[in-house]
Amino acid sequence: MGKKIILLLLVGVLGAYYVHTPLPDNIEEPWRLICMNTLLKTVTNLAIFAELLGINHFMNTVMFYMNFHEVPPTSDENVTVMDTTFNNVPVRIYIPKRKSETLRRGLFYIHGGGWCLGSAALSGYDSLSRRTVNRLDAVVISTNYRLAPKYHFPNQFEDVYNAVRWFLRQDVLDKYGVDPKRVGISGDSAGGNLAAAVTQQLIGDPDIKIKFKTQSLIYPALQTLDMDLPSYQENSHFPGLSKSLMVRFWSEYFTTNRSLENAMLFNQHVPVESSHLFKFVNWSSLLPEKFKKGHIYNSPTHGTSELAKKYPGFLDVRAAPLLADDSKLRSLPSTYVITCQYDVLRDDGIMYVTRLRNAGVRVIHNHIEDGFHAALTYPGFKIKYRIENQYMSWLSENL
Repeated sequence: MGKKIILLLLVGVLGAYYVHTPLPDNIEEPWRLICMNTLLKTVTNLAIFAELLGINHFMNTVMFYMNFHEVPPTSDENVTVMDTTFNNVPVRIYIPKRKSETLRRGLFYIHGGGWCLGSAALSGYDSLSRRTVNRLDAVVISTNYRLAPKYHFPNQFEDVYNAVRWFLRQDVLDKYGVDPKRVGISGDSAGGNLAAAVTQQLIGDPDIKIKFKTQSLIYPALQTLDMDLPSYQENSHFPGLSKSLMVRFWSEYFTTNRSLENAMLFNQHVPVESSHLFKFVNWSSLLPEKFKKGHIYNSPTHGTSELAKKYPGFLDVRAAPLLADDSKLRSLPSTYVITCQYDVLRDDGIMYVTRLRNAGVRVIHNHIEDGFHAALTYPGFKIKYRIENQYMSWLSENL
């Protein structure tokens, strides 16, 4: 009997340790976040274990789990939903059923998932698209794109760009009843990265006459140079997106070779010949004082040229939109940026806001003081609906 009690106590202690998640006092519904983190931790650990045994790539295991959360393109009384392709890229289209005497707004949405995970069919994105249609009376195009580890940069960018180019054709907009003067682009996390990169690329594309009226970037990943920003230091182990996982996402975007990941973890991946790029991501000059919080900026430790020669994508502006120069930034459309306090990507978004404002772009920055990465897609969270309502309100007024 004594051994059973000791065993139960041991199991209880181990279980409590596994579930325990230290959280800041201002987190709303901490129990929900703890439960979500426990689920994510379990999936992550299983994926790590499978990879160590050589059974499956880490990302493929996680994607297998996520596939269970996909939903078919089901129309309802308010929205017609269909899957199709734009320039051979799979997209899901959401069209309001109620008749309109005028052309509608159009929104092109790009899902997140670290360029490795996710799809437009995930229930969270499907629900968001439906609510966008109902709230804005807009046509929503939710795009897919090829994913790592099977496909690397620039495939993800090119898929999204090709789908965007197709959507912005006058005959396609006419087909779906979209006003060419009221088309916007949105994306979260890696989708925010792709939205920013695509919008920049469109500026110099002479073949695309119709441009975006707005861009909405939801906790976007925007730079690959500095993995030691204050937000990376403060939130390195925060639930949802740790520093190590974000670095893994970044490295997988470019290669399955783990040497890049290891160099990025130690912030020693940028060669000295590319050191001039650091001016675009120098947080000591681009972050407001309240986000520096006594952190001291250290000059970067340069890596070898070998990684940059093998994987030049991590220094490409199409992968890291913060590397764009001011001449390109000043031509960008009205922008809405969401950042979250407890997110390793917080400072990416804030630095982009600073650079856009310095370039004269109209920017609204919504910083969520009690927010955390992926909050917009966590089902049932109060903060999800708060962020979504603010995002929708901005679109309603500006798109």
